[in-house]
Amino acid sequence: MKHSRIIVTHYGGPDALQVLEEECPEPKEGEVRVRVLAAGVALPDIMAREGVHPETPPVPFTPGWDLVGVVDRPGAGISGIESGQTVAAMPIHGAYAEFVCLPQRELIPVPSGLDAAEAVSLVLNYITAYQMLHRSAHVRPGQRALIHGASGGVGTALLQLGRLAGLEMYGTCSSRNGAAVSDLGGIPIDYQHQDFVEEIHRRTTEGVDAVFDPIGGAHLWHSRGALRPGGRVVGYGNTTTLRGEGLGSNRTGRRNRLHGIPIYTLYIAGGWLLPGRKRIVPYSIQTLKRLRPALFRRDLIDLFDLLRQQKIKPLIAKRFPLTEARQAQELLGKGGVIGKIVLVSNGASLESGAA
Repeated sequence: MKHSRIIVTHYGGPDALQVLEEECPEPKEGEVRVRVLAAGVALPDIMAREGVHPETPPVPFTPGWDLVGVVDRPGAGISGIESGQTVAAMPIHGAYAEFVCLPQRELIPVPSGLDAAEAVSLVLNYITAYQMLHRSAHVRPGQRALIHGASGGVGTALLQLGRLAGLEMYGTCSSRNGAAVSDLGGIPIDYQHQDFVEEIHRRTTEGVDAVFDPIGGAHLWHSRGALRPGGRVVGYGNTTTLRGEGLGSNRTGRRNRLHGIPIYTLYIAGGWLLPGRKRIVPYSIQTLKRLRPALFRRDLIDLFDLLRQQKIKPLIAKRFPLTEARQAQELLGKGGVIGKIVLVSNGASLESGAA
């Protein structure tokens, strides 16, 4: 049986993405073959294609951090999981495919009746938001938070989960996306025409308790200026530092694994040593998942329950067929996307709200 998967043929632009038709993979012992219903499209996918993300494999490789699918064929030695069961996983790469084989330990059950595109939004975006809020920033009801990129995939997740946590929220975004941030309970700050530090202190006097910063570099230190004494900047993504220098097509992305760590360490140390107790703390979803996989599993199960109860509602910016992965990444790369872009395979509807 044939299937399609997307491969990155060389580090570079969207033209590096190609559709490959090949035989379906066969599960090895301890693996399960999953028919992918939905795969998320995220900035780390683009950074891996460019060769600048720390998790970039050697080319050729199949991108895709997160997926929701149906168990198609359990391999030898598999028990406790059945064909037809809906599962989620965060393989970091490989999700842009119709079928993928994964170790059973990577699979997390998905409650029945959930929309696959909404469910896959939880695997990377909402886990990141949830763990930064509750395991990095340790937020409490009544506190204030500033969310950078508030209209994006992680930003909208932070807004929804922050509202559940009882936070007063501010979000940087473009003027055209301000209404979306307001609808999710945030006070928009137009980063193109307003200095967010000045705006925060104008509105709050003291500052915020937490800032969530995916940009990195010197932006982290600027974000620190928006904190009240004792507050925390949670840095994640680190896009500015990582994308500061790309990799040539003849170099593997893994050579960039430690890029930016010295300046990050300097900022963290400065937060501890300088007066004001304004800390900068790093967050890495893949590191926390590897160190504490049971925590990742528990948090995702809790998020699925919130989705089932309709306490959260992921915003799906657009659903593309798997074979249009290039167009999906081009759209995300242009910026200004509200919510999550998702690739869907045969059997998962392109229409909003259909599983």
